Amino acid sequence: MSSRPSLDFPGAYVVDELDLEQWPQGTCTKLMVDLIHDGLGRSLRLPVIVGRGKHPGPIVGLTAALHGNELNGIPVIHRLFETLDLQALRGTVVGVMVVNVPAYLNHERTFDDRSDMNHVMPGKPNGNIAEIYAYRFIDRIVRRFEYLIDLHTASFGNINSLYVRADMTQEITAKMAYLQRPQIILHNPPSDRTLRGAAMELGIPSITVEIGDPQVFQPRHIKASLSGVRRVMAEIGMLPRRPLSPGPPPVLCTMSNWIYADRGGLLEVFPKPTDIIQVNTVMAQQHSIFGEMICQYRAPFDGIVIGRSVNPVAQTGARILNLGAIATPENHAFYGRIEDTSLGTPTLEHLAGS
Repeated sequence: MSSRPSLDFPGAYVVDELDLEQWPQGTCTKLMVDLIHDGLGRSLRLPVIVGRGKHPGPIVGLTAALHGNELNGIPVIHRLFETLDLQALRGTVVGVMVVNVPAYLNHERTFDDRSDMNHVMPGKPNGNIAEIYAYRFIDRIVRRFEYLIDLHTASFGNINSLYVRADMTQEITAKMAYLQRPQIILHNPPSDRTLRGAAMELGIPSITVEIGDPQVFQPRHIKASLSGVRRVMAEIGMLPRRPLSPGPPPVLCTMSNWIYADRGGLLEVFPKPTDIIQVNTVMAQQHSIFGEMICQYRAPFDGIVIGRSVNPVAQTGARILNLGAIATPENHAFYGRIEDTSLGTPTLEHLAGS
């Protein structure tokens, strides 16, 4: 595979695809990977960092900004590479700082044609621009991974807890989820139109980490997510293991539902992310533009708030909050076993004390 120096980024190389064997072990390399061309024929390239350890081992991929406003994942990747000891690292880490380059540049969530890139995977070799972009991203980069951690945030107008979506019936992805030590884990079998789903179809164990809020950097969530990534790498033998820091275990949810507004008006949402609420609790209320109370929204079941709207202007069908159904002790037997019992799973006593 040919490579050439990048004119825009000194020290980086332009390549057509990711060929990990091209780069020496014990080195860190900056790449710009060609994907598509714009209407002037200019190349659109993805920024990628490849850290190859001195010793052979697994290949872990980290992806951020699949939606252009999901920024918290970018410094997670930066700080991981800043602290990597390549002489001690076993295996290879690949960081894709921005997957959806057009949306990132436009400060938007969706691709140029308004496609949601997490709904067109794995794309098509011959399709519309978003489908080709997705296909080439999977074909030229993702299929090299042996594990994938896909870093996201809430969408515009919403805020999230620090939570993980994973198929908890699969032992490897269940363990990856618990090693992240998020506030909440949501059992969520991957859709075949998501990046996580496309990777899982290729046999790549994958989780989605939702790191808080859009279009901002949140240092506390960034630090916690970085620690989680390093724990996953340690678990698969890439880094030395470290003792787990104390803290509450994540709350496991068997499913979640977004609650939507059934009319338009000014919306006020009361619970915060990670709040536990009971069935029939008033979650939100809506006023008309004249200030009259027009409706209240109540919790349809006991649960924990995973994310919520912060946009007061709500039309019919607007999101109110994402409510997770908390797993019972009996539910835990359904999910993948965790060999390290120190990771813990939430107990009724823990939830009662939250």
